Amino acid sequence: MSKKLRIGIAGCGNIADNHFQAYNSVSDVEVVGVCDVDLGRAEQFAAERNIPHAAGSVAGLLDLDIDIISVCTPHPTHEQVVVEAAQRGVHILCEKPIAISSDSARRMTAAAKEAGVKLGVLFQRRFWPAAQKLRDAIDDGRIGQPILGSCSILLHRDSAYYGSAAWRGTWETDGGGVLMTQGIHYIDLLQWYMGDVIEASAQIRTLVFKDEIEVEDVAVATLSFASGAVATVTATTGADPSLGARVHVIGSRGASASVSEFPEGAEGVCDLWAIPGEADHVDLFDKGLGTNIPIAQINAELMPFHRLQVADFVSAVLNDSEPAVTGEEALKSLEIIAAIYESARLGKPVQPRYSSTAATEGAAVVGQRA
Repeated sequence: MSKKLRIGIAGCGNIADNHFQAYNSVSDVEVVGVCDVDLGRAEQFAAERNIPHAAGSVAGLLDLDIDIISVCTPHPTHEQVVVEAAQRGVHILCEKPIAISSDSARRMTAAAKEAGVKLGVLFQRRFWPAAQKLRDAIDDGRIGQPILGSCSILLHRDSAYYGSAAWRGTWETDGGGVLMTQGIHYIDLLQWYMGDVIEASAQIRTLVFKDEIEVEDVAVATLSFASGAVATVTATTGADPSLGARVHVIGSRGASASVSEFPEGAEGVCDLWAIPGEADHVDLFDKGLGTNIPIAQINAELMPFHRLQVADFVSAVLNDSEPAVTGEEALKSLEIIAAIYESARLGKPVQPRYSSTAATEGAAVVGQRA
């Protein structure tokens, strides 16, 4: 290369530093600017990291002639940033969830496709070696066709977490609760292993933080897959202490394996590997339950996998290839969560809207329960 790719980061909240550190570890790129609606915060973020420029708007960041923008803004603003960047010919790496409505996400993917730019979405847990080991065991037939799965998300958040930002805990601005903000990572893994979901049946509740948030802090769902397989999802932010998260898959040959994250933010491990001739297991709680991990520490622990996904995205831009998690791929977990919320609202099974031809006018925002 004759020059480095120029990187901009939109939004200077908690996760932005992970993006900065990840780009800093990749050759052939340089973070040249950041932006935030709070210009003072952008200026402080830039000064602390020796980033040359800080702006108070996405337009100001795009004016720096950047090649890639990382979108680290609150969920409902993702569409505006992505579309604006695409129209300026800038490649986009967006934090999860891609959006809070499937229609919004479709507009984002369409804008990127029309502009001929890459759109990737952060699901860094796919880059755990353990997560890829399980995917490989499905692909090479050692597990067989997945027939039964489970996804358990038993995490801890407190009142201070929900009160730390005005957009947290509302349907309009957060898009949902434990499923949308935390659980989407593990639902993404579940569908990556088991395939397309064709039906969801669910119940959601707000039981722990009922005086503080609108969105769910408890959820239970059953999912049916196009293959005929079924799976369950259980999720809460009310566990104290946090018990981490686990995705388990059983195959048609009787073999099974699971990937678990405990404590939250730790690298995932294959805690159960029940495959003939390879059987192994790990006791996640052999050193006790421990204590709840601060959000900043969780983000820091995930840094190595942010680095891997950022490096993958940079490579996709340089080599004109597809990133590991495209906008279309990220839409799948969003569609599943949308179906879960709609099923809970209607009290009956709901089909996810995977196909763009299934989109109808006036589709509800994900999580809307009016």
